[in-house]
Amino acid sequence: MTTPYPPPPPPPSRPAGRDRTTLWGVLGIVTGLLCCGILGIVFGWLSIRDARRYHQSPVLGYVAIGLGVLNIVLSLILQATGNYPYWNR
Repeated sequence: MTTPYPPPPPPPSRPAGRDRTTLWGVLGIVTGLLCCGILGIVFGWLSIRDARRYHQSPVLGYVAIGLGVLNIVLSLILQATGNYPYWNR
């Protein structure tokens, strides 16, 4: 009974390439909040895709998609009520 313990298994391998999960998530949040909801949704989807590929948290992607949808909905409401800034100039 003097045999040593077996070595621990190696960590799970990551796919080769660059992990841009945070980049897409931050771009999605910024563009979803400031200017273009559709770009926020696209960048959020890219963030979720990379998060699944590299085993990261997809929270930034979900936030970006939510803010992009919120931007689109609020823009439509403001345009429908006639309160959209710079619309009637």
